[in-house]
Amino acid sequence: MFYRPENGHGLPHNPFNALIAPRPIGWISTRGPQGDNLAPYSFFNAVAYVPPQVMFASTSAKPDRKGTKDSVAQIIETGVFCVNIATGDLRDQVNASSAPLAAGISEFDAAGIAAAECETIACPRVAGAAAALECRMTRVVPLAGEANYVVFGVVTGVHIRDDCVVNGRFDPRPAGGWIARLGYRDYAAVTDLFEMERPA
Repeated sequence: MFYRPENGHGLPHNPFNALIAPRPIGWISTRGPQGDNLAPYSFFNAVAYVPPQVMFASTSAKPDRKGTKDSVAQIIETGVFCVNIATGDLRDQVNASSAPLAAGISEFDAAGIAAAECETIACPRVAGAAAALECRMTRVVPLAGEANYVVFGVVTGVHIRDDCVVNGRFDPRPAGGWIARLGYRDYAAVTDLFEMERPA
């Protein structure tokens, strides 16, 4: 089949998210004047090594945030955020933190997620996360469409859970593996790994 997005796809469900998968989940924590916030974003990835940098994109808006969501609004207010790596042992908490709560209500509290303080920025992190990346925002870029933004940040501190360092390498399989977003309501737990050597 072939379709032009502006003309519709003719399927019962939009296939776009399912085509680009699996996508890692950036579990973004922020702190702003209204309090702490935590939300998962599947448009997320690393974008550079030196200095280490990440991005996530936010789509749609909440009625109590002008043209965006709590995460982006608070990052614009403070200039910092933390990316918590989502793993299988916390998948229910990741999902619970996606609830459309009013601004000022902490997902940490609502979903019973233990928080800890970051070291290099004034921001909470998920205490039990396999890893957490403390970030300073470098830019927020508006994208085509209404309420679509991409946030870039440079990593200023890295937390790794002790049991997820295996033979000197980060390995979240003790935490249930990376969880990734697929299409529709589907997720995957990444636990089956293989190695390949790049051509010389």
